[in-house]
Amino acid sequence: MATVRSEAGLDFKGRHHLYFHPEGAEEQGFELLDVKWNSQGTAERTLATMSGVELRKRLRSALGRGMGRGNHVSAELG
Repeated sequence: MATVRSEAGLDFKGRHHLYFHPEGAEEQGFELLDVKWNSQGTAERTLATMSGVELRKRLRSALGRGMGRGNHVSAELG
């Protein structure tokens, strides 16, 4: 699953970022901090328009950089 995670605080610039997790296991995923948005609405609209191919490409890129190693996301992709 690809969703949006948000950081608390007063700095709204890039506060929302892409988060991948297995279905039904939201706390067992990982954040992709290089994909950021300034508002929740923009993040949700962008995710709604991204193709499955684009999301898989971003996920593979993140896993190739060592993000998400040893968790359920990388195991489900393999």
